[in-house]
Parts: sequence; C-alpha cells; structure tokens
Amino acid sequence: MPFQIIRNDITKVKADAIVNTANPEVAIGGGVDSAIYKAAGEEELLAERKKIGRLEPGEVGITPAFNLDAKYIIHASGPWWEGGDKGEFDALRSCYEKSLNLAMENGCESIAFPLIATGVYGFPKDKALQIATSVIQQFLFEHEMSIILVVFDRKAFELSGKIYSDVQGYIDENYVKRSYHREYGDRGVRNARLREKYDLDEIGSVDECETCADTGALEEFEDGAPEMKLMAMAPAPEGMSLDELLDAPSESFQEKLFQLIDKSGLDDVSVYKKANITKKVFSDIKTKKNYKPSKKTAVAFAIALELSMDETTDLLQRAGIALSPSSKFDLIVGYYISHGIYDMMTINLTLFNNKQECLGVIK
Repeated sequence: MPFQIIRNDITKVKADAIVNTANPEVAIGGGVDSAIYKAAGEEELLAERKKIGRLEPGEVGITPAFNLDAKYIIHASGPWWEGGDKGEFDALRSCYEKSLNLAMENGCESIAFPLIATGVYGFPKDKALQIATSVIQQFLFEHEMSIILVVFDRKAFELSGKIYSDVQGYIDENYVKRSYHREYGDRGVRNARLREKYDLDEIGSVDECETCADTGALEEFEDGAPEMKLMAMAPAPEGMSLDELLDAPSESFQEKLFQLIDKSGLDDVSVYKKANITKKVFSDIKTKKNYKPSKKTAVAFAIALELSMDETTDLLQRAGIALSPSSKFDLIVGYYISHGIYDMMTINLTLFNNKQECLGVIK
C-alpha cells in the first residue's frame, strides 16, 4: 500500500531507500545507526558517510546501501529533545520531508523509515509519530511512493489524544461484554456492567438492586451497549420468482463503488489516494469485471468516500462482506465510521496498535 506501518527490524526491510537515524558527526552511533552500519558493512558505509561530512539537525545525505536489501541509505540527522522550544519539531519535520524528496530525486519507488530521534535522542514518541504521519500523508497526496514506517518494538509506539482513548474504551467495552455473554448470558453481561458503573461488590439479581432501580439503570442496561448496525439483505419483491430474481440482480460492488465515486464529485486520483490504494490496484478494480475486493480494500473505499454506516454496510454486502461486532478490526472501523471520523492515517495507526491489518492494498 502507499503507506503501511509494520513491526520489524529496519535492516531486514526491503525498500529502495532505508532511512537511518544518523549521528551528526562522521561516526557510528547507537541504536538504529549502529544496526544499519553492521548490516550494510561498517567499513564501506563509513567511507561513504565521510564524503557527506557533518549533518546538522534536520539535514540528510545519501549513500549506497551495500549489503542491505535496498539501493540507498538516507542518513537523517535527528534533533536532540530539549523540551520542544529549541526548534526540535521543525528539525524532525525536515528529516522526513528532505528524506522523501531525496528518495524521489534518486528514482526510489519505496522508502522505509524508523521513528526518527525517539531513541537516545529522547524525542517524545507520540509527538514524533504525529510529525512522521503528517509529513507522509501530505507527501502521498502529491506523489506516488510506497512508504513504510518501521517500529522495532511496540513499546516505541505510542498514541495519544481523546480519539485514541475513546476508541480503545469502545473496543474494551465490547470485548468485556462479549466475554461475559459467552460465560454468563445476557443477565451476566448486565450485572457486570451494573457492578462496574455503580461500584457494587456483588448483586445477586439486577431486579433486587435498589440503587439500580432508583437510578433507572434497569432500563438503561436492559437494551445493552450500542452495537454496530448490520443491514439485512433486502427481501425479494413480492411475487417475483427465483429465476426472475437471479435474472435481475442489483449492482455489483464494482458498479456501486463507481456510482458512489461519481456521486462524491471526487476524481479517481483523489479516491485511490484517500483509500491508501495504489494506482495499479485501482485500475484493476475499474477494468476487471466482477472484481472481488478483500475486506480491508472495500472498507478503505468506504472511508475514502466518507460513507455512513448504512452506506458502508450496503457497499460491503455487494462484495459478500459484513462487519461483525466479534472482530476487533470491524469494531475499530465501525467506531470511526459511526463517529464520522474518516482520517485514514488515524484509523490505520489504531489498527496497528491493536495488532490488526492496516487499510489499503499494494498488490
């Protein structure tokens, strides 16, 4: 896909360009810098690095990649964190912008980044992630390139902000509810949620709980937590035979998708970029009859077109796909769609943080 985030050792990632968090001096540093030198070949790489000379924070240089599965190593000098008022944000943004531009100038079709400056340099991980994704997102709206953000350890990956905390709470609540339902049935779910809300040690029966009755909790919890809305298939028109029904099927996923694109007023380029899908894949969808999308591809288009939950459900059904409240992936995308949040980068970061596949496709 144009953008993906993976957990891996960056020295083992295949890309045209590998970005190194470089020592500003001509010397081998620690962390990612040390790992890249060892994997590429220390003597050869250091000799090429000497030709670049000192790199001020925010500056970049390029060398061959030697033994790495890449053409180039782009050396980006990240800023030391000194509280955020010494130009650190601008310097880090410059690392990403200049690395991307340098890769493009050298004909690269793919590039892999670490989270620059978040190791020994001490840049806060959540702030560094916001800068990285902001620059990458802007670049991809203007250019074609496959960009990989490589996280070696999930401890190095931090999300912050109300949206992320809200969606995690939503996921956790639904998982807790289903766990109680499997073990105790509907009453167990209701009792567990009442105990949590009203800080009760135990209740033998919801109907006997005076606190709950006084607060109207019985009615509130009788219906349960809001669930993802699943749309049933429309019934066949009255009097229509099976043969008649089969002779007049409704629009396919492909047909419905391009109806929605026309209705949106967006051009094709804007749609496939917003969907985090390559130009080639979009062309295949457009030209191959009865194209069968994966769930993550179909959902990516729903996000790109900012469809409502009903519209999303209808589009997915045409590809034989449904969103399920028992799937963490489906809960996440359902949360964002139902709340009218269609930022692909935000959704994919949440999916990655929950060990789910990101939206979009490259193949």
